[in-house]
Amino acid sequence: MWHWTGDERPPFAATPGPGQESVWDYPRPPRLALDAREVVIGGDGIEIARTRRALRVLETASPPTFYLPLADLKAGLLQSASGRSFCEWKGAAVYWSVVLPGLTLARLAWSCPEPTPTFAALRDRVRFLSGATGPPHRRATRAPAARPFYAGWITDEVIGPFKGDPGSERW
Repeated sequence: MWHWTGDERPPFAATPGPGQESVWDYPRPPRLALDAREVVIGGDGIEIARTRRALRVLETASPPTFYLPLADLKAGLLQSASGRSFCEWKGAAVYWSVVLPGLTLARLAWSCPEPTPTFAALRDRVRFLSGATGPPHRRATRAPAARPFYAGWITDEVIGPFKGDPGSERW
């Protein structure tokens, strides 16, 4: 079994080509990156959010996650949901359901209302679970859903292998 020390790309990681980035080159602890591409989140034919001000969280081995400004969500669609979790980097998270006419998408999103100082930019932003609402922008190709905490968005420029894919349990 290979053990990652954080100093090198593992031997099983794909080598990025022109215009690509490897999730194995993302840092640990993670960092934030502004993404000016249009991000659209929708469900059941209804637009939930649209922004060009998303923040991507880039963390070693994980597909990027997108945090959208709460101000760019359609008003009245989020409802507080049960559950909490804790990330050693970002802090405590609370969960949200998306309530659409005749449909509730339970625990579809989460946010960090009091993020750690390093991730203060995530305050007043929300992340949607990948795979549940469709790609966040036109270039998304798939979203691993095996374990939602590792399920970021895999776009054309992002290569892995990815934490959360089958066989990655021991990384």
